[in-house]
Amino acid sequence: MKIGIFFGGTSREREISFAGGRTVFDNLDKALFQPVPIFVDSLGQFILLDWQFIYKGTIRDFYPPVESQPASVHHLQVYIESLGELSHEEWFHAIMKVGRQVQVEELPQLMDFAFLALHGPGGEDGAIQGMLEWLGIPYSGSGILPSAFGIDKIAQKNLLHALNRPTPNFRVIKAEEWDTTDHAATLAYLVRELGLPLVLKAPRQGSSIGVSILKTDNLAKFEAAIDRSLFRKLVTREDWLRLGEQDKLAWVQHLTDIREGIGLPVVFDDETAPIYHPETLLFALNERLESAEQVLLTNVDGETQVLVESFVAGREFSCIVVEDPNGLPLALPPTEIVKGEEMFDYRSKYLPGLARKVTPIDLPEAKIQEIREACEEMFRTFGFQVYARLDGFVGHDGKLFLNDPNTTSGMLPASFFFHQAAEIGLNPSQFLTYLIRTSLAARRRAGLRPVKLAQLLAKLDEAVAGRQHEATERIRVAVIMGGYSSERHISVESGRNIYEKLSSSAKYAPVPVFLTGSADEHKLYVLPVNVMLKDNADDIREKIEHAEAGEAPHPILERIRREASVITSTYAGQALAQPRRISFEELAQLADEVFIALHGRPGEDGALQQQLEKLHLPYNGSGVASSSVTINKFETNERLRKAGLLVADHRMAPKLEWQADAESFYRSLETQFAYPFIAKPADDGCSSAVKKIKNRLELEAFCQLIFRTEEDLLSGPAAVLHLGFKEEFPRKDAFLVETLISRDGAAHFLEITGGLLTSYDEQGQLKIEVFEASEALATGEVLSLEEKFLAGEGQNITPARYASDSAERQRISDEVKAVLRRVAEVLDIQGYARIDAFVRVRQQGQVEVLIIEVNSLPGMTPATCIFHQTALAGYTPYQFIDRILEFGKARVERASHVPTPLLS
Repeated sequence: MKIGIFFGGTSREREISFAGGRTVFDNLDKALFQPVPIFVDSLGQFILLDWQFIYKGTIRDFYPPVESQPASVHHLQVYIESLGELSHEEWFHAIMKVGRQVQVEELPQLMDFAFLALHGPGGEDGAIQGMLEWLGIPYSGSGILPSAFGIDKIAQKNLLHALNRPTPNFRVIKAEEWDTTDHAATLAYLVRELGLPLVLKAPRQGSSIGVSILKTDNLAKFEAAIDRSLFRKLVTREDWLRLGEQDKLAWVQHLTDIREGIGLPVVFDDETAPIYHPETLLFALNERLESAEQVLLTNVDGETQVLVESFVAGREFSCIVVEDPNGLPLALPPTEIVKGEEMFDYRSKYLPGLARKVTPIDLPEAKIQEIREACEEMFRTFGFQVYARLDGFVGHDGKLFLNDPNTTSGMLPASFFFHQAAEIGLNPSQFLTYLIRTSLAARRRAGLRPVKLAQLLAKLDEAVAGRQHEATERIRVAVIMGGYSSERHISVESGRNIYEKLSSSAKYAPVPVFLTGSADEHKLYVLPVNVMLKDNADDIREKIEHAEAGEAPHPILERIRREASVITSTYAGQALAQPRRISFEELAQLADEVFIALHGRPGEDGALQQQLEKLHLPYNGSGVASSSVTINKFETNERLRKAGLLVADHRMAPKLEWQADAESFYRSLETQFAYPFIAKPADDGCSSAVKKIKNRLELEAFCQLIFRTEEDLLSGPAAVLHLGFKEEFPRKDAFLVETLISRDGAAHFLEITGGLLTSYDEQGQLKIEVFEASEALATGEVLSLEEKFLAGEGQNITPARYASDSAERQRISDEVKAVLRRVAEVLDIQGYARIDAFVRVRQQGQVEVLIIEVNSLPGMTPATCIFHQTALAGYTPYQFIDRILEFGKARVERASHVPTPLLS
């Protein structure tokens, strides 16, 4: 069955939709379905996307293509709407670089079914559902009416209020009324009617976009919150002139961000001519605020109303409800979102490790059942179909509030969507199959082409039954994830991605294995799918601890699994088990080879590799000796410098010296390194604690944090370094100090990250294939965790833009690749790796490559830029992973044939 996956879209949630569409594309059961990627651009055009672009980190990484973008002084990446009014020919050339445009009437020829991974207006508001109904194409999720209702928070609130259902009290502020009323009087009225805190929402947005919490009776903050929900911004001359040039650029970039800011295009005050490009806006603000005291910027597609709710103090939860095979709602186990006072915002929702998700919510069984029944009732009341995500709160007094029902859900690998389905035993691939089947049945019940859909249903049911009885011999791969370092959450993301890529293949049977413990003892656990799909490494470890303590599964889980037994027996075929500890010897019995998805220590330091070699288990990545060098950035720098390669000036800064005489320690560093310089752990990655140190105060704060004795961060030093909410900052006995690598007068200067893959030629010699590097654009002082791993956040351009002329770009690229190959040779890198570097191109064309670090087991999360690079070389992510595993196997075979030297 051909499944058209609609992703991207016109809404502010397009990046999460894009990442979710990729998840669906990867996890569809390839024995049952053929995925057809239909990328919807932000102007609503349908594009049959070439497969390699599905694995880009963000939409802006590939669309609009670099060739279509106007020259930018600041090299800004933009969405297609920032190109302004384009001619038909310009549209055509932009689209043909990434795929081909699809006319609406073509869609029925391309697909049998439409899977909608779109979010927000244009995706879950009934519009595209109506178009598909018109074309006679069955689609996933709710129909036209419940979708239209599900997008409108104000309509939902009015209905809940009319039905006397518990929901937070609310008021609605219309933009035109707001502009003509006394703001202080409005705030006083809302505080009197609803109390504090107040929650302000953009009523047609999701992913917490346009949401603010007002905790105090503060007029300025209230006005800013209203503007945030209306997607407009008042800029005063005083505030603008206070900013430096770089700060102005950063401010404009944040303002025009589609999630955190107001987006583009915008208009000034009451003018009608829109500004499309962030750079144009920057220049216009400079010009306007030379004379005007203030200007009001408004997004042309902003909201016209603001929903203001009373704040519910209590436990926040989210519950996926699906239709069972009889068309009745079945609530999956509700998940509690555990956080501090911070709002469950876009960043917390989609970056692993920032908010704990506890499933089921930690409440008495009767209360959880009350939540489930309330969610099922709301599902029926609103007429939802197939599935929905319902959010709510349990107040401190036990009162239940339901809020913000969604007719779709985020579809990232560890989202509520897959996380809760795993609790009944369905992995992502199986759950997607069930939803397609359920959607076909829902469309048929509604009268859409009943004869044709009956045939499709019968064919799918037969194929699903056939899948249950397949007995193919597949290669068993233990995917080891987790760990106990600051990189543990990203390791889990990498491991899950490898697991899911392998599980959808006919060749491999992956086994998820979690590593925890300490440097003294590595503990391995085989994971069932429901534990593997917990939100992050800490959640997984907690579930393992509960199982080891002999805790039985939660009674509500047992109940839901019984209620869902018909679904799981049809689509999963086997019951869930408990996490099980295994020895390394048992690992060798369980698996034919190993994929190490760990980052930092343990994993990249050679210790685990040593254990696997004793058992003759093939594994991915470099060997013991090379790994033990590349884990240490100082040792790596030393080796590369001795080999004549360029690295930053560097030294280790030990804790003992700091403890002995902190003042002398600081002066010693300041004598060798001029401010600003880089301080970072020598053996941690994922941007963990990498800081640009600009003065003595920041140096002192960095030392206090990295040399602290307790686990918790010190609030004073954390504030000095502007650490983000739940930002990881490891404790070490020493850290690495490096000169800040700068432009140094070069004509062109950029940060790159380059991947490589090794293989053996026919003579058994090691071959190194170096891919086209990606250009990494950091919005802050250093490349952040979010920019590396949060969907839609990082900006990577592949291939890197070394020069505007294509021949010159390729000449520079070849020189860079030659240096990266030399790095691999010096360090004896095997399997695959990622090398980070800065590139300077001098006025006369000379190329300087300064190596930053080497990752022997680079991140393998769904959107990591190594997949962008391998796609250019013609490898799908699965093919790349397959080549990595094949090399590991070949290495073991070669080692077993090496003759043993004769004893003298």
